[in-house]
Formats: sequence, structure tokens, C-alpha cells
Amino acid sequence: MALIKKFRIKSYKGNDAIVELKNVSVFYNKRQILDNLNLKINKQEILGMLGPNGVGKSTIFNLITGLKETNHGEVMIDGINCTNLPIDERFTKFKLGLVPQYGGLIQDLSLHENLTLVSEIHIKEKSLRDFKVEKLITQFEFQPLLNIKAKHLSGGQKKKLVIAMALINDPRILLLDEPFAALDILTIKMLQEIILNLQSTEEISVVICDHQARDLLNCVDRAIILSNGKIIASGSPNEVITDKNAKTQYFGDEFNIN
Repeated sequence: MALIKKFRIKSYKGNDAIVELKNVSVFYNKRQILDNLNLKINKQEILGMLGPNGVGKSTIFNLITGLKETNHGEVMIDGINCTNLPIDERFTKFKLGLVPQYGGLIQDLSLHENLTLVSEIHIKEKSLRDFKVEKLITQFEFQPLLNIKAKHLSGGQKKKLVIAMALINDPRILLLDEPFAALDILTIKMLQEIILNLQSTEEISVVICDHQARDLLNCVDRAIILSNGKIIASGSPNEVITDKNAKTQYFGDEFNIN
């Protein structure tokens, strides 16, 4: 089996948790989604979550942001129990950023207008707003696209814009929901490089859930595999693709990274 070729800017070696789920169980109606799950997300780590539909990847995002409450267990962010903390307070207090799989843009506004609008929501001082918007325009090379309406942008351009909008408030934790879905290989490589650069330059924790195992594993420090509400494998990309449980329940014997 080929080893994963990672284009890391720097290796992550820390184990200081910024998010921790402790003994968390979640039910939707009578169906159990998460079963006494324990998970730590470390500072400045890129963590990938893999698993088939319905195993709880999006539920974990919703627990972190407060969109979903636990039926049992605790959600800790930065050492603080925020299990019952309201959504808006979580985003402000802990500086969360979320890139949803769908939406996140106002389609009839231009790229520049979308950036400006979200900056006005998060930043009070105009000079600071203008500085942050200009910084993101340069960072993401948006100059040729500024006056194009969001509905006319390509899939990759839209994804870049939503990521940029999520960075307006300088998040410490960035959640990416299915960022590689329905994108061509060149756009995926571009997004992988953006994610790696964020870890290096912005010093934030990034959590990615995606169905595209190869694409995800090429840009994470650590991956977890979810099945039946539990973590069945956790480790570096090369560790999880050779894990017996992960191969049996998710990857299969023929999976390789190429």
C-alpha cells in the first residue's frame, strides 16, 4: 500500500485540546447517532472525520456550534463546559468559524459585497473592517472576481469565498463541512493548500468532515473513522488506512491513497 504523500508546511506535534467531547450520546427521535463518544481536537491541529452518511460527523459539528444539544455528556471548549451555552455566545466567546456544505452566500451580491456584509456583522470599527477585507482579498487572490455576483462564481470560487467569510472574525476553530464535494481535482488541490496555509499562518484548529477519503487524508494531521456512533479508528492518515477496524468497516481491503 502506498504511503500518503503529504505536502505539509510544518508537522503538528501538540496535544493540547481546544475542544473536547466527553461521554457524549445523541439521539434523533429514537435513533442513537453518537454512543458515549469521547473526542479531543487539539490546538493548531487539522483533524479529519470520515464515515458513511448518518454516523454523526455533522452532529459533532452541531454539538460544537450549539446547533444540537447532547442527550448525555459534555462539550468543552478551551476548558470551559459550554454544553448549555447559546449558539451566538459560543461563536463570539470561542471564535468559531463554520463553512457549511451548502449555502453561506447571498447569491445576488458580488464577491466583494458578500465579504463586506459579513465583516459589518463581526467587526464594529470601519478601518479594521476594511483592513480585514483587503487582507482576505489579497490572501485568496480575489482581485479579478470582486464585482462578480456569487451566483456566477464557479464551485471552487464559491468555496474559497465562504472560507474567506468564515475567517473574517479570526476564528480559533474552523469547521469545514464537505469542502471537497463536487469539485474537480485542481480545485481540490487548491483548497488543500489553503487549509494547510491556514494552519501555518493563522494558527487555528481546522476540523474537516468529508466523504472524499483520499482528498481529506492528504491534508490532515489526524483522522478519525466513525461507525455506529463510535470512533473505530484514530491516528495519522497512514495509521488509519492500515487499521484493521477501519479497513473492515469503512475503507475495504483494496483502498489506497493513489
